[in-house]
Amino acid sequence: MIKVMWFLKRAEHLSLEEFTRWWVEEHALDVAHHQSPHLSRYVVNVRTADSGLPAAAPDGFDWDGVAEQWFESVEAYEAAYSLKPSPTRADTLAHTSRFARMVVTERPIACVKRVQS
Repeated sequence: MIKVMWFLKRAEHLSLEEFTRWWVEEHALDVAHHQSPHLSRYVVNVRTADSGLPAAAPDGFDWDGVAEQWFESVEAYEAAYSLKPSPTRADTLAHTSRFARMVVTERPIACVKRVQS
């Protein structure tokens, strides 16, 4: 399993609400459609607005969200990222001030509840 994590910072002219609406209701749907033959799962995580929750926007943290893309194999990953031209590139540049991609190997950890004695 290959996983790609995209970190996005919204463009200065967008509020967090506007950025969220664009990412979830427009951009993510375009990405999912464009890469659908190769993508096995796609999740968009947008930072919680300053709602009083702990670490909603920790000091020095400069990203507004992270997207996770799962690919079943290296071949599926390569096929998805070799598609030319990328119809989402210009859209991303218009709505973000910066972004970064990190390819990771996901290592799930089983959660076991411990009984207190």
